[in-house]
Amino acid sequence: MASRSGGTSRLSAMLLVSVLQVLFLVALVRADISDAPVTQRELKGYWPLHDCEQCGNRKVQDYKKIYASAGQVDNNPDEEDIEIIATYSDASGNIQINSVRSKYLSASWVWENPTDKRHNDFNVVQAREDSFQHVMSGMDDRSELSTDEHQFKDGGMQYQPTITMNPIKLQRQKLRQTRRELRTAELIHQNKESEKQMQAAAIEQSKQLNTTVKGRYSIWRREYESPNSDSTLKLMRDQIIMAKAYASIALSKKDHGLYESLMKHIKDNQRAIGEANSDAELHPSALDRAKDMGHVLSTAKDQLYNCVVVARKLRAMLQSTEESINALKRKSAFLIQLAAKIVPKPLHCLPLQLTTDYFMQNHRNKEIVNIEKLENPSLYHYAIFSDNVLATSVVVNSTFLHAKEPEKHVFHMVTDRLNFAAMKMWFLVNSPAGATIQVENIDDFKWLNSSYCSVLRQLESARIKEYYFKANHPSSLSDGSDNLKYRNPKYLSMLNHLRFYLPEVYPKLEKILFLDDDIVVQKDLTPLWSVDLHGMVNGAVETCKESFHRFDKYLNFSNPKISENFDPNACGWAFGMNIFDLKEWKKRDITGIYHHWQDMNEDRTLWKLGTLPPGLITFYNLTYPLDRSWHVLGLGYDPALNQTEIDNAAVVHYNGNYKPWLDLAVTKYKSYWSRYVMYDNPYLQRCNINE
Repeated sequence: MASRSGGTSRLSAMLLVSVLQVLFLVALVRADISDAPVTQRELKGYWPLHDCEQCGNRKVQDYKKIYASAGQVDNNPDEEDIEIIATYSDASGNIQINSVRSKYLSASWVWENPTDKRHNDFNVVQAREDSFQHVMSGMDDRSELSTDEHQFKDGGMQYQPTITMNPIKLQRQKLRQTRRELRTAELIHQNKESEKQMQAAAIEQSKQLNTTVKGRYSIWRREYESPNSDSTLKLMRDQIIMAKAYASIALSKKDHGLYESLMKHIKDNQRAIGEANSDAELHPSALDRAKDMGHVLSTAKDQLYNCVVVARKLRAMLQSTEESINALKRKSAFLIQLAAKIVPKPLHCLPLQLTTDYFMQNHRNKEIVNIEKLENPSLYHYAIFSDNVLATSVVVNSTFLHAKEPEKHVFHMVTDRLNFAAMKMWFLVNSPAGATIQVENIDDFKWLNSSYCSVLRQLESARIKEYYFKANHPSSLSDGSDNLKYRNPKYLSMLNHLRFYLPEVYPKLEKILFLDDDIVVQKDLTPLWSVDLHGMVNGAVETCKESFHRFDKYLNFSNPKISENFDPNACGWAFGMNIFDLKEWKKRDITGIYHHWQDMNEDRTLWKLGTLPPGLITFYNLTYPLDRSWHVLGLGYDPALNQTEIDNAAVVHYNGNYKPWLDLAVTKYKSYWSRYVMYDNPYLQRCNINE
């Protein structure tokens, strides 16, 4: 710490010299640095500090020369040169740190031992330094200063300046401060108004957002599992996009050389990427291709970049890509529906082989084993309506295998004329030991005719024939995937609608369990016959989760016939495993209710074609909800089902397009079905049906 020493006269003289030195140095420094005023400086010595180290070093050299010319010398030539650390606030208010060498201090400054008794004079010296700082600040602001009083006490000095400011300048400062505050308040208000407008716009935009699920895509899963594994691949794809944009601009500007160079590098990058989905799958030359493309893009940017033009070109590319994606989605929906509905060659081979042997080996006159069980109401009866021999065999095998008393379980199959011989032949030679199985032909039900059945009557209408069977009908590709799905003639097949005629098909039975051919049984189903349906006709598992699979998903509630009779939030349920009380069915004339609504929907304005919508209507308020563990759905379309629920389910259902006997099947679900397929069967081996 520095302090003053000597008598009063000597102090006055030294003070005058120091002030002159300060004024001299300030003049030099202000001439050397920018004209921007500095608001605060802590002076550790008599020269100002600087904001950067290089500036400070340069100024130190200048000050050496100044002090040398002014006759200043090191005040402690025999002692070690000491570096003094000084802190101050720069013009922007940031705290800065700089250093001063002790040998550059004025000769009038001396070092004092901190333990010296004169350390009490610190307050006096600090007051003087603060006064000098105030003087310097006032000089920078061009204030008018006057020194009114010097007081000396106990060999020290207190310097108390009195600052007098021009009243006009003071008034101007107040006005500036007032304007600054008003402007700040105005900006804050504008920011709040802008924020409110942005929030309102965002809310309006969110209301217009279509949250309908268009489909499920699994591409994101791969990226999510390894988010950093394909940085090079992403870079190359981005480069291709930008190169296409610049190539189009170059062609419009007739810069053919740059255009050809860009197109060449686009092809090189595309070949290097190939079918890769991650960096590990890229060609070894991919990184070099990316670097070369980077150089070409840099050249293109220097020559062609225009923000407006590039933005317009990218928007056009985006719009074109969206149109291409929509077209591909329509084609994909068509192809998926086509693949799901066309019978694969091995499955087509199986009924042909079975039908041939049925007639060649003269099995037409063979009697059904245990025929007396077919109408015994004390046994457990199943109804399966299908034209798929292999799928039906899995349902029977899995059910029979898990039954605790298999001899009490009776299976009733109904198929069409084309597959009747094959279905009958299969179960004549491959039925489980002790099983009772009945196979019937739907064409033998003479009561099922157009005068009685609404669907058969609608099939005779010209409108339905044109919609389904006319060759020159507008392409289904222009429709959405939903429309395409319901245009499938299977939804008019009587094998699907036969479930609404169960009491007519089995008049002697009291309860029957209906099973679809795309299910697999994993537990004994006997307890279902003892479930109390509480006066309801249908026992089924409900499928509504949050807002999904409620009545408004299947029925047209804009039609008053629907909106006046049904609740749009009523919970849907699933066909596929349903226990029906046939006695209650007859009492409530369920088939008559079905006919009523089916006739009203001849123009397809109440619901799209299918059996679930009329089923929801027919059994409205007549369905008893079963525990969810009885029936788990979604194995034919949802790859993200809970594995534990699947394993614990009594029945798993492959509803959807990805049936387990197709190549489209979800791989991780296929084993639940394939374990009940007899792959060593001669018919399956002959038709190349294998795992």
